[in-house]
Amino acid sequence: MRPTAAFTPLLALALAATALTACGGGSGSDPDTVKVSFKQSTDNSIKVMDTYLADIKQQFEKAHPGKKVELVPIKAPDSEYYTKLQQMLRSPKTAPDLVYEDTFLINSDITSGYLKPLDPYLAKWPDWNRFIDTAKAAAKGEDGKTYGVPDGTDTRGLWFDKGVFAKAGLPADWQPKTWKDVLTAARTIKQKVPGVIPLNVYTGKPVGEAATMQTFEMLLYGTNDGRTDPLYDKNAKKWIAGGQGFEDALAFVETVYKEKLGPDVSDALDPNVMTRVRGEWLPKGRLGIALDGSWLPQDWLPGSGHEWPEWSEKLGLAAMPTQHGQAPGKVSMSGGWTWSIPAKAGNPDLAFEFIKTMQTKANARKWYVANSGIAVREDVAKDPGYATAQPGTEFFTDLVRHTHYRPAYPAYPRVSTAIQEAMEGVTTGDMSVDEATGGYVDALKDATDNQVAER
Repeated sequence: MRPTAAFTPLLALALAATALTACGGGSGSDPDTVKVSFKQSTDNSIKVMDTYLADIKQQFEKAHPGKKVELVPIKAPDSEYYTKLQQMLRSPKTAPDLVYEDTFLINSDITSGYLKPLDPYLAKWPDWNRFIDTAKAAAKGEDGKTYGVPDGTDTRGLWFDKGVFAKAGLPADWQPKTWKDVLTAARTIKQKVPGVIPLNVYTGKPVGEAATMQTFEMLLYGTNDGRTDPLYDKNAKKWIAGGQGFEDALAFVETVYKEKLGPDVSDALDPNVMTRVRGEWLPKGRLGIALDGSWLPQDWLPGSGHEWPEWSEKLGLAAMPTQHGQAPGKVSMSGGWTWSIPAKAGNPDLAFEFIKTMQTKANARKWYVANSGIAVREDVAKDPGYATAQPGTEFFTDLVRHTHYRPAYPAYPRVSTAIQEAMEGVTTGDMSVDEATGGYVDALKDATDNQVAER
């Protein structure tokens, strides 16, 4: 999961100036040109998005004689991208026609009035019926309207080192049924394979949303029956304060670090720990089990700069189980990005035509494969060519049936921070589970203007 960070007002102003300059004239300055803004990787060796959009631009201009596409890349880390994008969206002079929105923060832009509802376009677009409902829901505002077309999603599960498992006497086809099974495997590795980190679960504020989504929510959403949201009550429109599931999820994190089943606390609270997991611990056989995302192979593919061609032979995959093995038995969390049209876009009709070009079955499949993404179109998910394009694709796509999306309403980033603080407290041992839960409830009330349902 991509982490977010806080910003000072001075930095925000500096970023705003950069964003306004980057976009040039407003999107309406030329009625025959659609301006497409997207997040460009800060790693110069990674050109996946640039290559894909250049191909779509060529297709679009060929199919629409006299129309042009201007690609407006924003080269910045994720959190800076959000700030730059929001500055661009505030004025018709700088707003592009199409923007790339993270589902983590899309509701903030919806609430601010920066995005245009797409329902009139979607009603006339047959392909919209091909998209899975959970992905559609990720781009919906509290008003029930849809503000983005998803271009893929991600899921999460357990990656494990087959070599470490062999040394520990654990099966190569490991599929835990309960949380206890996961902890038992980690304890076995600690006992029988010294020098290896048994289990990594992200925690604390330094890694931001990765701690909340990839660890805590993967646990929390596995504590109930899978049919109700344990974090937000949609009917009451209130956030759920604590409860047994919340405490049990915190207790799992506490156990990992109290029993030294995870990395050293100093390493776990290092902002660069995600880079170490992908680039060092897993490739070098120093980590037994990692609770992590479907996108990891992006870092190991040819041309990535971190090639690890043997990864599919060295690593196994298992679904994260529910707490006690209760139905549905597996749990996953999903995020992703959407293409949205700014409220102040000058050429919204042309922008949606560009979305339709990107989201043909063939182009969607091309993007999912290139980006190690998970299909949100049912017809692509069933395509044998997609499922076999990369090891692990079929496994992580199957988890979409068991996945959950965060309640990414405007207050969510502050709720997420409160969860991270509770996790950090039990990770360091500075707080008990009860103390951390109490602190979370207090922080939750502040973060949501007391829109809280007690449990």
